[in-house]
Amino acid sequence: MAPTRYELGLDAASLAAIDMHVHIEIDGHGHCSLPPALMDASSKYFKAEERTPSLDSIAETYRELNMAAVVFTVDARTRLKHKPNSIEELAEGAARNNDVLIPFGSVDPLTGSEAIIRAKRLAEDYGVRGFKFHPSLQGFDPSDGEFYPLWEALQEIGLPAVFHTGQNGMGAGLPGGYGIKLAYSNPLLLDAVAADFPGFQIIMAHPSVPWQEEANSIATHKANVWIDLSGWSPKYFPESLVKASNSLLQDKVLFGTDFPLITPQKWLGAFADLPLKDEVRPKILKGNAMRLLGLAGAV
Repeated sequence: MAPTRYELGLDAASLAAIDMHVHIEIDGHGHCSLPPALMDASSKYFKAEERTPSLDSIAETYRELNMAAVVFTVDARTRLKHKPNSIEELAEGAARNNDVLIPFGSVDPLTGSEAIIRAKRLAEDYGVRGFKFHPSLQGFDPSDGEFYPLWEALQEIGLPAVFHTGQNGMGAGLPGGYGIKLAYSNPLLLDAVAADFPGFQIIMAHPSVPWQEEANSIATHKANVWIDLSGWSPKYFPESLVKASNSLLQDKVLFGTDFPLITPQKWLGAFADLPLKDEVRPKILKGNAMRLLGLAGAV
């Protein structure tokens, strides 16, 4: 039987916002996307109220808020030795909730040519609208030429990719941080990728602490680089990021929560207190995402 292919069903003009960073941490069979030690440590780090809501319950949450959400999981099978959740199932779940959900795929770069084949299949057969990578969790340096065939393939597919940058909640507080290396999440590693693949749209996820100045510089310099504001309450944003979001980067920054680790309500409550121009707020909450995702009515 042919897979159910995702097609956009958003009424983008009526949405209040588009959350560019939402995790699906559990599948329809009760399997978690991460090993138990990482799930527990990240729950403590973020003080999450509910760590594993289902895809359909996440859809209902965003439906009630009149928002859309980009949803994904991370395929880190090689590094974590843990079976990832099914991207195919995630995409099919997003298809039945296509009024509010936008699925991104994920492939494990350490699987080489298999990752390229899989990425093409997820885009062509399942209709994913982008990809998610977590260099620290997946254990790879995105600037290494070994992974350039994958970036070239994604550039040809024409879909954006989210890359975790900065501090890591995954493994926080565990001995050796569970072996997770923060250096792989330095945004400077993405500068080379952006330079060598100018048609590849790269989203640097999160305030990139402790490398925020580097992230600001890259997003200012490279037209194909964006920043999503997920993973931190806006009240803790570095001052330089707030200033840049209000000026040079006002067309390059994207609303994102990291739900279920941070709820949209809490994020938006703190966002309201930031010293941003009235004309900048709607760009961050929806307008920039509409342009990046190629949604109807984008300006």
